[in-house]
Formats: sequence, structure tokens, C-alpha cells
Amino acid sequence: MKELWTETYRPKTVGEYVFTDVNQREQVDSWIKGGSIPHLLLSGSPGTGKTTLAKVLINELGVQDYDVLHINASRDNGVDFIKERVEGFVSTMPFGPFKVVLMDEADYLSHSAQAIMRGLMETYQESARFILTCNMPRKIMPALHSRCKSFHIDRPDQTEFTARAATVLVTEGVEFDLDTLDSYVKATYPDLRKCLNLLQPNSINNRLNPPGENDRGVKDWKLEAVAYFKAGKIKEGRQVVCQQATVEDMDDMFRWMYDNLDLWSKTAEGQDEAIIAIRKGLVNVPLVADQEINISATLIELTTL
Repeated sequence: MKELWTETYRPKTVGEYVFTDVNQREQVDSWIKGGSIPHLLLSGSPGTGKTTLAKVLINELGVQDYDVLHINASRDNGVDFIKERVEGFVSTMPFGPFKVVLMDEADYLSHSAQAIMRGLMETYQESARFILTCNMPRKIMPALHSRCKSFHIDRPDQTEFTARAATVLVTEGVEFDLDTLDSYVKATYPDLRKCLNLLQPNSINNRLNPPGENDRGVKDWKLEAVAYFKAGKIKEGRQVVCQQATVEDMDDMFRWMYDNLDLWSKTAEGQDEAIIAIRKGLVNVPLVADQEINISATLIELTTL
């Protein structure tokens, strides 16, 4: 089976990784030169390169596979798992200078599990390093924040995001027009992983096809809903939100609205008004029992600016 583009084009070295902060690049270079890292907490939006940066560090430091434990805390996040699997791993001597526990989605760890992690970081600091990645650092307890060097991975500039997606298409020999590519970018920004995962199956016979009308996995429901709201078809827009949005989508919707201010207005003044409307919607989240109502009301405000 053909390898996924997300893996084919995943950076393996610091030179291949695209940093959005020059200070972070200098810090990473200094760790590699010194041959060690502190405990790390990498935060940022999905698909912005948190796990990739962690793997780049592991690779550049020469940590062998048998000294690395990779965990997805959205699945394995209980106290028993941390005690048995993680503590069992770090309590044995490493083959190299130190072991690395790479824990993705650490914001899914229960409070009790995080408390145990705090103790493991202290007890095995001489022989193990922990790299935690998360989307919502506020869900990580202060005690873990204080034991980790925090790196927030900013979203790339949207022009750069488009250029990176276009580079993959060109390298793969796929023809495309900018309008079609832009439809994928708007649906997925700043999640480059999601963008590539949509581009690959829709690159057929060396040509990028537009998102399918009936393919929910390709045609982003948010853009479809916005198109209905902009056309004044409120009922149809609400149906899209109700039928296709998951609970996680509801949580991420306001961030998506903010990331795509140009959908609501092309002027600075109009985008300022959009930010205020988005802020109002966020404030109303705990006040409205049905979030579909809150999101629909916010979209009505945004599309009538």
C-alpha cells in the first residue's frame, strides 16, 4: 500500500522541521548540541507539528527505539496504566543515556494520573525524560507545568500553510488549481495533517479533484454550513450543524471561526467586529444548554456583518 503523505513528508531532522519561532529553533539546537533535553510540554492546535518535533528531538539525540515509549493518552490515561506501563518502563535502566516517554494528548490524563506522572518525573529524572503533547495546556495541572519546559507551537501563516501543501502536490506530480487547493486549506487550517490526509485520496490520476458533494470525510461541514448561513438559508445551515458536527467539533468551532476571520470580512474593521461576535459566543457557551443554538446564533451574526 502506498505510504501516507503525512508520514512520507514528516520531517525527520531539525533542518527539515519548519519552526514558527526562531528562539525555539535556537533552544532545540542547544539541546541537541548538549545531548539532552528537559521534560517537555508541547502545546498547540492539532496538526501543527507537536509530535513531529518530539520525534525530531528523539531522532537527533540518537535515542534508540527500545528506549522510547510512545503513548496516546486519549486511549490510555488511567491510574493503573500509568503505574503498570509507564512506571514499569522508566524504572528499568536505559540502554542509552536516558529513556523517553512520549505521551500524546496528555490533556486527556485524569487528575490522579497526572499526579502520578509528577512523581515519576521527579523520581526518574536521571534516567528518563517525559515529552507531553496537548491541545489544551490549561487541562494540565500546574505541578506538571512547573516540571516541564513549555513550548507552544504556533500555527503557521496561512500562506505558508498553503505553500507547504502545494509543495507536496508538486513533489507527487499532482496537477491542481489554486481555487481547489484553497477549498481544502480553508477547511483544515491550521491542521496540516488533516489537509494532507484529504488531499491524498482526492488526487486521482495525477489531478486534485474538488471535495465530493456527498463525502463528509472530504467536504468540510463548517464551510458548507457557512455557505448556507451566508445565503440566508438558516434552516439548511442549522441542519448541517446538527447532522454532521460531533461534540469535539462543537468545542473547536469557535477556534475555527477565529482562525478564518477572512470568511466574515475582508476589512480590518469587519474582522474586529467578527472577533467581538466570536467572543460573545464563547462567553455564552456555559449559559446555553444546546451548543447548536449558540453556534448557529454566532454564525448568523458573523455572516451578516
